[in-house]
Amino acid sequence: MSATAAWHAALADLISRSHRLPPDRLPAAVNAALRPLDVTVTTYVVDVEQELLRPLPEPGRPTPDPLPIDTSLPGRVYTEVRARPGQDGRLWVPVVNGTDRLGLLAVVPPAGVDPADGTLREGCLAMAGLIGHVLTSKLPYGDALHQARRAAPMAVSAELLWQLLPPLTFATDRVAVSAILEPCYAVGGDAFDYALNGETLALAILDGVGHGLPATLTTSVALAALRAARRSGTELAERGAAVDAALRSQWTDGRFVTAVLLDLDVHSGRLRYVNAGHPAPVVLRRGRAVRALTGGRRPPLGLNLPSGEVGEIRLEPGDRLLLHTDGVTEARDAAGEEFGLPRLADLAERHIRSGLPAPETLRRLSRAVAEYRGTASRDDATMVLVEWSERAAARVEP
Repeated sequence: MSATAAWHAALADLISRSHRLPPDRLPAAVNAALRPLDVTVTTYVVDVEQELLRPLPEPGRPTPDPLPIDTSLPGRVYTEVRARPGQDGRLWVPVVNGTDRLGLLAVVPPAGVDPADGTLREGCLAMAGLIGHVLTSKLPYGDALHQARRAAPMAVSAELLWQLLPPLTFATDRVAVSAILEPCYAVGGDAFDYALNGETLALAILDGVGHGLPATLTTSVALAALRAARRSGTELAERGAAVDAALRSQWTDGRFVTAVLLDLDVHSGRLRYVNAGHPAPVVLRRGRAVRALTGGRRPPLGLNLPSGEVGEIRLEPGDRLLLHTDGVTEARDAAGEEFGLPRLADLAERHIRSGLPAPETLRRLSRAVAEYRGTASRDDATMVLVEWSERAAARVEP
């Protein structure tokens, strides 16, 4: 059997094993499928903070220590989404589901095989892609994979919210979307959503009034109402009205959600948007912040007030759109100074000019906000970065 055929057989073996595979047995199943190739792997998953890569335990094998993302070669493999051989003879391979970064594999090749060998690399990339799909599909069936990603208990509000959100990264050949939320263990009223239907990317960022579980419940109803309206074929402006009605039907205490709702035509770049009392998104072009989307204003969702007009612009190829909640720009340091929009835009410009993938740009922006505020505030801080570019997907896939 040729080396390529042996890798195909291993992939088929793992697919066969995956149908009735308990979540906590994934690492053992991967190595069982690779055994005929004399290849051994350790599977790492990124923690919810996106600071460490944590190994999935496997019975009969010692569990290695977590790996730091910012100061290690494996972390570089994760951030750049590029396989790299290490000086210790291992091959490090990113694990993604589609384009959503999940972790990486530490591959020990057969004796005498160079970790930079092309056949080994291609086989491991194919195996890592399959592992990404299997890992995602097994998440709902047990707690082991969730526990592996956590270093602390998660608040009820965050537990609820994370179950409602789409993957943090999504890309096609024309557009890439990435998002990040903090504090990941206690996030409350912030949320985001997206859906690509034909040529239209529907996108939303939301911030429920208040904190903790009450804010999460408000945002959850708003998110569900928004999806129900969108899936019924409702136009952009009417989706806000649907959220208004849903919130008023459940509460009479004046609670509300600020939000930006957008429809992007991924073929033409036509962008229509409604801003319901939320910080204005920023357009980034050729590494520079060129404008804020100040149109399309209407009252926050849930208030019985008249709606405004729909704003519209046309993006240029390569443009990026940065959305954020007020917890980002209003984060304060120990002296009480705000992080501010100019600082956010400047950091975003720097990271974009360095050629980082969109999810890595957001991860570094989020780290900068967290370091700036320290323990002075724990307000939710959420960001979404949209890139309208045929090159977008190339930066977020292996």
